[in-house]
Amino acid sequence: MFLSLLNKKEMLKFMDLAIYMVDIDGEPTDVEKRLLHKLMAELEPVKDEYTFRLTDTAENTIKFFKESNPVVKNVVYLNLVMISMQDDLYNTTELLFLEKIQKELDISAEKRRELISVVYAERDLREKTIRILKN
Repeated sequence: MFLSLLNKKEMLKFMDLAIYMVDIDGEPTDVEKRLLHKLMAELEPVKDEYTFRLTDTAENTIKFFKESNPVVKNVVYLNLVMISMQDDLYNTTELLFLEKIQKELDISAEKRRELISVVYAERDLREKTIRILKN
């Protein structure tokens, strides 16, 4: 969501964080794999370059985003929250990873709540649309 606001290098670095997020609790599920491919489709400028291999450590990748502007930080965090909520399974490791990123990127608790509410609203709209289409 809104990944087109990132520059090419930020897009590549974001995909590394996305892979860390789906790998953090073990082998990625089919839902997580589909989500990664969906995210890549949104990243048109880099989709032919990215090989789904990590290019750096999670710590270095997070440090890269520490120097970014607030819009980039918010887009990255929003999408990581979205990834964590895709499989409907509560995972402590993912939560701790998100908390670490929130702290490192200096995202306030209020901004975190706002971004999470966007993810819930998007999910609710999608579910409502599916119900309408099926009835």
